Amino acid sequence: MTTVTLDELRTLDELRTVAPPAPASLEHTGLAADHLEQLLVKSLHGGEAIGLALADRVRLPFAILEPLVERIRAERLIEVRGAAGTSAASYRYALTDLGRDRAQQYLAINQYTGAAPVPLASYIAQVQALEASRAYIDRSRLKKGFAHLIVGDHVLEQLGPAVNANKAIFLYGPPGNGKTVLAEGLGRTLGGDMYMPYAIEVEGHVITMFDPINHEALDADEPDATSVITAAPRDRRWVRIRRPVVIVGGELTLDMLDLTFNSLARFYEAPLQLKANGGILLVDDFGRQRMRPEDLLNRWIVPLESRVDYLTLHTGKKFQVPFDVLTVFATNLEPASLADEAFLRRIPYKIPIEDPTADEFARILEMNCRRRDLPFNPKMAEYLHSQHYVRTGRPLRACHPRDLLDQVTALCRYRGVEPTISREMLDSAVHTYFLDHGEAREPATPRSEPR
Repeated sequence: MTTVTLDELRTLDELRTVAPPAPASLEHTGLAADHLEQLLVKSLHGGEAIGLALADRVRLPFAILEPLVERIRAERLIEVRGAAGTSAASYRYALTDLGRDRAQQYLAINQYTGAAPVPLASYIAQVQALEASRAYIDRSRLKKGFAHLIVGDHVLEQLGPAVNANKAIFLYGPPGNGKTVLAEGLGRTLGGDMYMPYAIEVEGHVITMFDPINHEALDADEPDATSVITAAPRDRRWVRIRRPVVIVGGELTLDMLDLTFNSLARFYEAPLQLKANGGILLVDDFGRQRMRPEDLLNRWIVPLESRVDYLTLHTGKKFQVPFDVLTVFATNLEPASLADEAFLRRIPYKIPIEDPTADEFARILEMNCRRRDLPFNPKMAEYLHSQHYVRTGRPLRACHPRDLLDQVTALCRYRGVEPTISREMLDSAVHTYFLDHGEAREPATPRSEPR
């Protein structure tokens, strides 16, 4: 057995995703000439553009596009309306009457315009390269990723191996203890960047991939793409993003896990798990979706085991895509009531997220005070715990300090005073936050401090 040292782990951690190289020729794009010609004609349907701007729209070097531009110009689909320089890249192109008719025909096939898609094979190769360069994490890196939270070591000791194994995780336990925040923290811990294509091409069909809602682009520092001197350092059909953390809750339906075909625009949108490749997919509030848990489990039972998924075009054509996703299921329901043994076997890491201890609760309160520039008084933490939790038997929840401090701050601002924590303010916040205002009850049995 090969042993990996801590220094080697750090070296792995420094590996960056290799950028897809810029295509040097039409063949290197992996696309047919007529596919790109159609995209160019459709891109000009909205108005004229100089050659470099046209190249920027489709995210390919003008040197590759120039022969295609000349060919559709020879077919009298486009014409030159002027020039800002002597090269074809500076010519101002516009559609002719014949070109507008042809554009309408192309748009009837599909209305996709924008970055030229990358072939499915290129996307699969990039995902496989990303998976091969995945770094392992150790205790120090995991703790650093969760430094903005109060998380017990006993939880981190279970999360760390799960991340290294890249296997599905079940986070379960009472509501309000940060299962969603923990999943987001895993994304922060993985860190790093990756490349996502704007769109992929499958047998002539276009599937959009980049989603500004779920993907954070990191290309603000990219060199000016319109420069005729600076060569593109990489294939600009790909956008550099932070590793995605895609979160879906009760709104999840089975249709969202398959290709979405726009019958008017005539192209597809990638499903959630495809957008999450290379990162984390969190199924929050599992068991409360707009479909039966069994349907979701049956849909993913193969991908979780084989790490590949199968999607279907509206033509009936099936194709295979990678399922390189750290899938996290979070629920406050009993896992055994949601899935059978066969499915639970495919989620090897089942981690309970329990109520915080009294010490953890006080630390969470202190952390939230710092974030709001509120002075932290340990005596107020003791008063809150003894008066409103121990005396009433109310369970501690990790979200309570944040929510109660929000109420205290809002009340102070309403009264026109500087936000501060006092017994009166805490009493008022508790009274409006909780529904149970009864007499003292038998205290809840607290969780023991982790050893």
